[in-house]
Amino acid sequence: MNLENLDILAFGAHADDVEIGMGGTIAKFASIGKKIGICDLTRAELSSNGTVEIRKEESLKAADILGVSVRETLSLPDRGLYYNQEYIKKIAEMIRKYKPVLVFAPYMEDRHPDHGHCARLVEEAVFSAGIRKYETGGNFAPHKVKSLHFYMINGFHKPDFLIDISSFMDKKAEGLQSYQSQFAKKPGSFDTPLVNGYIETVAAREGLFGKQAGVEYAEGFKVNKPLMVNLDIFGGEL
Repeated sequence: MNLENLDILAFGAHADDVEIGMGGTIAKFASIGKKIGICDLTRAELSSNGTVEIRKEESLKAADILGVSVRETLSLPDRGLYYNQEYIKKIAEMIRKYKPVLVFAPYMEDRHPDHGHCARLVEEAVFSAGIRKYETGGNFAPHKVKSLHFYMINGFHKPDFLIDISSFMDKKAEGLQSYQSQFAKKPGSFDTPLVNGYIETVAAREGLFGKQAGVEYAEGFKVNKPLMVNLDIFGGEL
């Protein structure tokens, strides 16, 4: 499969971040033929539950459920996503490799520092990827992304725009259920917020977002510049 020119490339600090924030949106656009990629910056090697190997298997299962075309892991250090030119170059190289129209990253305000650090690194990389003389060490041509948007993981913030996922909430939940090591409380599990009804909490949030727009479920997003709308200002499909 030729995976160049993705429609969406979504970055997360850890496998499951993207699914939590925008799994419904991914499933929705994949269902109409959009090519979507996910890039996890770390292998989540410091997660309290599970192993790197189990998390990898779970992430590939979730990607398949949601209709993701390609998933990559950059293997940057978990809890070490600090401002670093080499990290920015690696992310920029992913952007140049897949030439996405849109890039998504976690919203910066989040209880987990890695999520905010991921957002800042991706924002830097999106800008640098489009600079002709910026060198990443690879052979891919510069690429300018149309827009960068931010999805929410642990937070409940006022969204700048919403995407109706009412018909895809079940698919989102199914994708999240793939991460049994993270969200299922089992004998021997370390007690974290993730094993205490986390998926149900995410679904409740998307339900609240949906009510704001008069639909059953929606995912909320933040922007770093005004969002341009044209005929879609009337809502619905045109």
